[in-house]
Amino acid sequence: MSQRKLTPSEARFLQEALSANYVNGNIRLREGEYQYELAKAIASSQLELYFPDVKDLIRRLYGEEKTNDIQFVRKIQTILKKMEKSNVVKILPKRKPWELQRYTLSSFRFRDSDKNLVIFATDDQVKQTKIVLNHTVSQHQLPTPKLGNARARIYILVFMIIASYMAIIWDFMQSVVSAVIFVSAFSVAVACSIVLGKTLSRE
Repeated sequence: MSQRKLTPSEARFLQEALSANYVNGNIRLREGEYQYELAKAIASSQLELYFPDVKDLIRRLYGEEKTNDIQFVRKIQTILKKMEKSNVVKILPKRKPWELQRYTLSSFRFRDSDKNLVIFATDDQVKQTKIVLNHTVSQHQLPTPKLGNARARIYILVFMIIASYMAIIWDFMQSVVSAVIFVSAFSVAVACSIVLGKTLSRE
């Protein structure tokens, strides 16, 4: 499973999980039980900078065939919902309405309902993932210096709009109004206004 570029909220969720100490989970996390195996699979995915949905988890744990078993998928979703209520997993906001919900652990260390300490990532794994995460985030933040280019574009567009309206006013002040000048200047002003609006909305 290859992780696409992390959004700021995804990076924050992962950073919180990596930095969290022992979290009290109000559910048993015993090896061999569904909730333990699901938490372990989510942890493995997160260490790869990936946030799995229910089908990703089923595929990883039980194979592709089980992802088509609707009853089994619902059963796993119910367990994940209980794990969410028990403070073990969090549900990420959907990127698109039709997508399945994706999951993240609230920590890689838990104190379960039986007071057992359960660890899903070693200190070395956490440290390595933090390094990769910081590198990934800084890489995607590098293009931000384009702010200067955006400002220059805004200034040029504003100048062209003003120049176009001045040309229209000048045209109206002449004894004979030139339709060519009026239409050309008005078209440029409208086009630049639209582009300026789109540019400002992205800033």
